[in-house]
Amino acid sequence: MVLLDARSGRYWQLNPTGAGVLRALLAGQHPDHIAQDLATRYRIEYQQAHHDITALIQRLHTAKLVSW
Repeated sequence: MVLLDARSGRYWQLNPTGAGVLRALLAGQHPDHIAQDLATRYRIEYQQAHHDITALIQRLHTAKLVSW
């Protein structure tokens, strides 16, 4: 998935997992639910999945690509 910041012309590329997280967020899923799904699917610790999702949201928010 590629996002375009129309104001700056900057592109952001998300890997398949990041794209899936963004789609889930846009569909209204709560980050906690998404983290649990990723932890189960990829057999990782819930805390790591939650941290990664929070970091993605923060980076997109800082870039003003999402509001949260």
